[in-house]
Amino acid sequence: MTETPNPHIVDTDTLTGEMRPIRRAVLALGSNLGERMASLQGALDAIADTPDVWITGVSPVYETEPVDCPEGSKNFLNAVVLIDTALSPPRLMERALAIEDAFDRMRSEVRNAPRTLDVDLVVVGDRHSDDESLQLPHPRAAERAFVLQPWYDVDPEAVLPDAGPVADLLEQVDRSGMTLREDLTFDV
Repeated sequence: MTETPNPHIVDTDTLTGEMRPIRRAVLALGSNLGERMASLQGALDAIADTPDVWITGVSPVYETEPVDCPEGSKNFLNAVVLIDTALSPPRLMERALAIEDAFDRMRSEVRNAPRTLDVDLVVVGDRHSDDESLQLPHPRAAERAFVLQPWYDVDPEAVLPDAGPVADLLEQVDRSGMTLREDLTFDV
């Protein structure tokens, strides 16, 4: 079992001596193509195998109707993973994209096209980024029940920077297209 690091300490790289703060990050997982649950489990396993990343919480799995997706898109399976990490936000984003690629994520010019796996960085500590390749906090997280509900389930006290408590945000979004899938559980 991996011991969870104290988020108030600084990790020292054993090779370079570089000081790196440990930050809490929230990752949202989703899949609506192929073996959806296998893709989510594979993503969780890949996150757990990432150096300088410690999983601190995993939400239940929800089945959700597609939001802002092309017509005919199938339902998603969604979950949220809480981690502590010493990785910088850009390095964490690189890892998220590599995990998606490992599960044959096909990128399309069609916005929100169906996908085998989606790994989104929702927040990384209190970091902000408006870079085209990395936006933090995630710009649509406050509007997405499929992010807010599983996040709330694993951390009821969570706060989305610049938007407010997740509990309050959850009261403002439509949750009608979501079903808790108690029959689907992660191997953690």
